[in-house]
Amino acid sequence: MSLQGKTVIITGASSGIGKACAKEFARQGANLVLGARSYVALCEFSQELEKQYGIRSVAVGVDVSREEDCKHLIGQAQLTFGKIDVLVNNAGISMRALFKDLDLNVLRQVMDINFWGTVYCTKYALPAIIKSQGSIVGVSSIAGYKGLPGRTGYSASKFAMQGFLESVRIENLKNNVHVLLACPGFTASNIRNSALNKNNEQQGESSMDEGKMMTSEEVARIIVTGVKKRKRDLIITGQGKLTVFLSRWFPALTDKLVYNHFTKEKDPLLK
Repeated sequence: MSLQGKTVIITGASSGIGKACAKEFARQGANLVLGARSYVALCEFSQELEKQYGIRSVAVGVDVSREEDCKHLIGQAQLTFGKIDVLVNNAGISMRALFKDLDLNVLRQVMDINFWGTVYCTKYALPAIIKSQGSIVGVSSIAGYKGLPGRTGYSASKFAMQGFLESVRIENLKNNVHVLLACPGFTASNIRNSALNKNNEQQGESSMDEGKMMTSEEVARIIVTGVKKRKRDLIITGQGKLTVFLSRWFPALTDKLVYNHFTKEKDPLLK
């Protein structure tokens, strides 16, 4: 599938995987509708993409936890371009705290952004995507296959996202709607810096060695290729593929391996 002239909506487009996806879609000729809370930075980025790649790009300030914001984002895409070919549900937030210690508002906020943001955007974009026989992408995580310690809310949100989009996929089999679940492993981005701690505040510093992780640009190239080839599922890193395999066939062993892995974090929650 050529992306030339396609209309692509990306949430969480001001940083990390979302920003990298925007660059890759633009490089391949797609027009963009970019959503994020950082509106001023998003406008500057949108203009840069237009100048560099000769495409059209629209920036929309959006908090995906708000249904009306998501409705406005989708409406702006239809108003500007008259169609929607690809929706990339990328906006997300993480958290880092043991469940016994955390403020439950942490879980609510993570679910509102990661799960409900996907639901709202998909709900309002679906009629146009059915018409174009287009694609819906959920940027999930290995945490959507395996519950991770200290990330109860994050894992719950990604499990929920995957179940939701799998159901949407089956409901729309005869409409030829493509649904892609993209699951990176640990990726170098600012998601861990902005992760919520037990008090519902940003932790400010990553608890992991970002230098050893796959870059957002590498992940973006794989996701965009997956859209073009209408792939069903992408488990992107080798570590992620191994985790999913072991979790399926050796679940008790995987629990121990995951536990041990997270004892090696900076300032570990598990000892």
